[in-house]
Amino acid sequence: MENDTMSMPARPGGPTRRSVLRGFGALAGAAALAPALPLPARAVPASTTAELVERWAVLQTGGPGLDLGDAHVAAAVRRVDRAATTVLATLDRSAGRAALWPDLADWTRSNTVTTTFKRLRSIAVAWATPGTSVAGDAAVAGAVADGVSWMHDHVYGPGIPRFDNDWDWEIGSASALADTLVVLREHLGGALARSTAAIDHYTPDPNLWRADRQIATGANRVWIATVVAVRACLDGDEAALLRVRDALSDVDGGGANSVLAFVDGGTAEGEGTGEGFFRDGSFLQHWKHPYNGGYGKELLGTLSSLLHLLGDSPWQVTDPALANVYAWVTDAFDPLMVRGDMVASVCGREIARPSKQGHAPTQTVIEGTLRLIPSAPAAQAATLTSLVAQWVAEDTYRDFLAVTTPASVVAATALLAAGPTPRGALVAHRQFPAMDKAVHHRPRFAVSVSAYSSRVYNYESIQNENLHGWHLSDGMVLLYTDDLGHYSEDYWPTVDPYRLPGTTVDTARLENSADFRATNDATWVGGAALPGATLAAYGQDLRARGSDLRALKSWFLLDDAVVCVGSGIAAPAAGGVETVVENRKVREGAAFVVDGVDQGVADGWSADLDDVRWCHLAGTAGYVFPGGARLRALREDRTHTWREINVKYGTDTPVTRPYVTAWIDHGAAPAAASYAYVMLPAADAEGTRRFAGACGTAAGLRILAQDDDVHAVQLGGTLAANFWAAASVPLGAAEPGEGGALRADGPASVVVHASRATTRWTRPTTVAVSDPTQTRAEVVVDLFRPGLRFVDAAPGVTVTRRGAGWRIAARTTDLRGATVTASFV
Repeated sequence: MENDTMSMPARPGGPTRRSVLRGFGALAGAAALAPALPLPARAVPASTTAELVERWAVLQTGGPGLDLGDAHVAAAVRRVDRAATTVLATLDRSAGRAALWPDLADWTRSNTVTTTFKRLRSIAVAWATPGTSVAGDAAVAGAVADGVSWMHDHVYGPGIPRFDNDWDWEIGSASALADTLVVLREHLGGALARSTAAIDHYTPDPNLWRADRQIATGANRVWIATVVAVRACLDGDEAALLRVRDALSDVDGGGANSVLAFVDGGTAEGEGTGEGFFRDGSFLQHWKHPYNGGYGKELLGTLSSLLHLLGDSPWQVTDPALANVYAWVTDAFDPLMVRGDMVASVCGREIARPSKQGHAPTQTVIEGTLRLIPSAPAAQAATLTSLVAQWVAEDTYRDFLAVTTPASVVAATALLAAGPTPRGALVAHRQFPAMDKAVHHRPRFAVSVSAYSSRVYNYESIQNENLHGWHLSDGMVLLYTDDLGHYSEDYWPTVDPYRLPGTTVDTARLENSADFRATNDATWVGGAALPGATLAAYGQDLRARGSDLRALKSWFLLDDAVVCVGSGIAAPAAGGVETVVENRKVREGAAFVVDGVDQGVADGWSADLDDVRWCHLAGTAGYVFPGGARLRALREDRTHTWREINVKYGTDTPVTRPYVTAWIDHGAAPAAASYAYVMLPAADAEGTRRFAGACGTAAGLRILAQDDDVHAVQLGGTLAANFWAAASVPLGAAEPGEGGALRADGPASVVVHASRATTRWTRPTTVAVSDPTQTRAEVVVDLFRPGLRFVDAAPGVTVTRRGAGWRIAARTTDLRGATVTASFV
């Protein structure tokens, strides 16, 4: 992970929380501990910096007691050995060398420095890990020490100018060097002080970073603090360890940029950058980029290591906000993980890195969670244990035990050997108002929706990465099925970036990185969700960057059906506008059936299909068009390179993948175009046909409204509506004698669900309401349905009689887009 070169807000003054934060009691020590697990964790409290150094060494190697008779441990050690011997074979040890490795000789790129130190660390860790072919080899240790010395002479040290990216100097190179020093410390003698002095030169303060000493925030603050902590342990610098402890709470800044406190917790004095974790599970970095799967997972992974290092010592973290870390795991990571895959819309520019495909980010989350468990309070430890057991078991695509470090193998195998009960497959709908994202989990699939607004950036493309991310937040809908490798195996370089599924786009060709890091003028992005169910409405007022395209887009996620509705699609200057129904990387031979006819698709096939009522793509989903649609579709083999989307980390090797794409062509300069279709991920072709046949009937899907004021649909006892303005929609009768109407006084998202558990006159009915604009003080909804009796409502919701119906008034000023409910029978 690397940072960009944005300037950050000025450092806030008047930190009056400083003395309060410094005086907090030892939370971890007071908490009830979970049953002890033989994790790579401290066995006894530590009182000296030397003991902390040993803790850190165990994290790198797994410790001296590795059971090499365990197959997973032995395999992990072989991975360490293989990585080290591969780079050791090409290490240049000659006196007149210009670099330590021939392929790392470009001293204008700072990641050359980081990669060089990472290779030295790889060799050093293998030297210190029992069971490798180079374990304890004095010549190998000498080669690493000599390489470190060469770097100090020529590249990395006081008096040598830095270049390119500050991240490499203060975090990437510094952390790799610090790890090397920890495992090699007894071999270095007096050279150790030279190396720690070099680290301290570049990374002296856990609160500040960059050459111009800006405030470090989010993951960058944790990285910086960890570098300072490990260096301080090596030097016996106890004062620096206290500064590290306080930096996590941002004592010097009055808590404004605490990494432990929720950004929207309302406790910090002064105004921070807004980066970090939110109570709804969102995580933002670089001000407004959704980044749980990038910087967020790195923050968790690094912080868990730092907490392990400092725990049960005189320098342990004592801020009560430390308890929030457990909520990060359950609310900010678990809902965004799908059987080992991390939802791509929250991975930022990392989706354009070959090494970060699909399942790779979740490895860091699991490793970090494993490190949290030993010192967690009992209830949280039990929850995290069941999550880890679930995550490891359900990812049958990338075996965690086959890719992680020896230390984490020891932790995970010990946890699993204790026989914990896995949490079970996640069935839930989660919305993240602070980052304009939603995820819908069902037993057989998951769907994510990616949007952006005036509050959230569209996509990140810095450091010559993620060059074609233009439409990642233009309503992108990603479907996660049993094909667990779909978004791995070279999806992002080969998918057509102008036809990401779910998006409505201007088809004009764009320059690399065009309009990145941008918001728009829209506030209406978000939705309402029924608590404890998978019934929700989500919507986006799409105002495209670099185009005059405007569209109102809704997704009604009703258990196993995702109803997609669009209206008001206008782009006066556009040469063409499309709404992409699907763009799927398929397995060879996947059948594409349209209205019961197998199209026999093969590479090069394309068709304009008139009055389509339904179609089905084998291995993916069924698609229903309630009013019929003129559908365009093609099957193509797409060949591209990773370098096309990532100059920095991409490769030039061409990769080819097959795709089936289907879209609705709105034509040039549309004025009031629309669309409506249903995605049925759990349906086979016959089930799709039956769903299509029932549309418009009392037993099927009904589209009640589709205009510039409101989108509304009804399926069974559930009505979902997105009000773009004040409007009213009829409630279709799910049972004879029912019906009525739903009205909102302005922008709102509403879900009305009537349970079928009892007779129609006493059916429990729940109304879920939100303000997706996050700007309104109050949202007023009138529900007219005969026979309802009010039961209760959430705090801030007032329910009063209005004629034969009910008025639901929700105070929304401080809800930040969250849903509130009222219940009736």
